[in-house]
Amino acid sequence: MQATRILAIRHGETPWNVDTRIQGQIDIDLNDTGKWQAQRVGHALREEPIDAIYSSDLARAFETAQAIAHSHARAAQLGVVAHTGLRERHFGHLQGQTWADIESGWPDDAKRWRGRDPHWSPVGGESLTVLRERIATCVDALASQHLGEQIVLVAHGGVMDALYRLATQQSLDAPRTWHLGNAAINRLLWTPQGLSLVGWGDVSHLEEADGAPRDETTT
Repeated sequence: MQATRILAIRHGETPWNVDTRIQGQIDIDLNDTGKWQAQRVGHALREEPIDAIYSSDLARAFETAQAIAHSHARAAQLGVVAHTGLRERHFGHLQGQTWADIESGWPDDAKRWRGRDPHWSPVGGESLTVLRERIATCVDALASQHLGEQIVLVAHGGVMDALYRLATQQSLDAPRTWHLGNAAINRLLWTPQGLSLVGWGDVSHLEEADGAPRDETTT
């Protein structure tokens, strides 16, 4: 059976990642470290066969995707295709807040969030259940167009988490034990039967960076 290989990449670091401030679908640019990470992941993928690059339309992901395309002759010709289905989870009234803000100002919301209640959503935002359905639908639509090929998906921490859970059949409320590092390379295989995991959290191309890759729950 033919399959689609997927390189799933989380965007590079942003100032709000550093501040542990919830970005959600607010459009935040990469910081200098994030731009460096985007260049490094682009360099790491320069020899990979790439047949398409899809990205969240939010700037931090799209800029990371452009860096990958610019490092790859064929991908540069194809360009980056923006897709709103790859956006980060919408965090409603909590967008723009830090973890400390949420813990002190919305303790009930903080408890349900940390408990990974699949059906809880911030006011005006998305639940984990809605996010997973959005990501599954988007990936099915994109990957089905590229059987026998390899594509790049550049998105966000919440999207990477959803992809990992879909590929490993982890429940939405299971504690997360895997990393969601900025500009990490994650490898998945898609067939009409669903996703499977090939490799996760490769940050060897960032080994010159100071400290470990950032791994906030939401970006």
